[in-house]
Amino acid sequence: MTVLVKVMLKPGVLDPQGKAIADALHRLGYGAVSDVRAGKLFRIEVATDDPKAAREAGSQMAEKLLANPVIEDYELVLEAAGAEAGMEAGAHR
Repeated sequence: MTVLVKVMLKPGVLDPQGKAIADALHRLGYGAVSDVRAGKLFRIEVATDDPKAAREAGSQMAEKLLANPVIEDYELVLEAAGAEAGMEAGAHR
């Protein structure tokens, strides 16, 4: 099973990387961009078919290593093994 762990800065925490990206997008002509928040996405293959076990493992990994609970929140998404993450219609690699 695949566990996707999305880590983002908590609201109110300054995001200098997001600010730099927003500034660069404005310079490239994307004036409609009003805010950018940078984050991390971890795609982790877990050797289980049990969604409860996969979610628990993902949560433990996020809390112990992948996210800083003081300044970051995380979100878990489970996928069946072999699924293509983020490949909705129109997505590019």
